[in-house]
Amino acid sequence: MNTEAHIKSSCLKYLAKQGITAWNNPSGAVRIAPERWLHFGKKGSSDILGILPKGRFLAVEVKAPRGRLTPEQKQFLDDVQKLGGLAVVVRSWKELDHVLRETGYVTAGPLFEG
Repeated sequence: MNTEAHIKSSCLKYLAKQGITAWNNPSGAVRIAPERWLHFGKKGSSDILGILPKGRFLAVEVKAPRGRLTPEQKQFLDDVQKLGGLAVVVRSWKELDHVLRETGYVTAGPLFEG
């Protein structure tokens, strides 16, 4: 299954198994009356936010295999990176694992199988 929802769920489970504090970060709007909307979250903010060891901010934008970043999502990731956070776009939990191993935040053997 390669839906964004499934990939996001797998990434959150993976991060929890690694002991990394992370949470789902929904954003959007819902109609609460005929002409009234409730907006939530910051437009363009990443699907998953978290805190890496030693306090570094983590932003994970999850995309389905053919998904593309919006200009707002790209700007958010750029801002996180400029301010010293780790900002990534992933299409699977394995891609997230790869990035976290490359950056030294995960060093142990495989603890997760999806």
